[in-house]
Amino acid sequence: MAQRTLIIVKPDGVQRGLVGEILGRFEQRGLKLVGLKLVSVSRTLAETHYAVHRERPFFADLIDFITAGPVVCAVVEGPEAIEVVRNLVGATRFTEAAPGSIRGDYALDLTMNLVHASDAPETAAQEVSLFFEPDELVAYERAGDRWVTGS
Repeated sequence: MAQRTLIIVKPDGVQRGLVGEILGRFEQRGLKLVGLKLVSVSRTLAETHYAVHRERPFFADLIDFITAGPVVCAVVEGPEAIEVVRNLVGATRFTEAAPGSIRGDYALDLTMNLVHASDAPETAAQEVSLFFEPDELVAYERAGDRWVTGS
């Protein structure tokens, strides 16, 4: 069964010109883009999105960073999309991110780690609804999907 999950290419990824490279990795893996937009994240939206970290010492820096410039938000769909995306993104700590992962190949900072990815089905549903209205997500068939997912 297909899952949907949120990906955010953070301000550092946008500023470094890596949006195409990052999103391309998900498409090359076989995940389908069903939502995509460039967003300036407000402080209110950022605080809601990162509310789980509110009591952490890095919360203010996280909010300052995600609101510092435009981000690209995407929703991708596919079998086990959440786990697949998390593996492609790599570990949060850039020193632990495997070579070949996005962070393993491009990140050199804990905060500026290029991309956010939802970590569980419940989180993905909540995060998708924060950044996308239902009519901004598109359901469609790709002719090649049967060659990627076998269905």
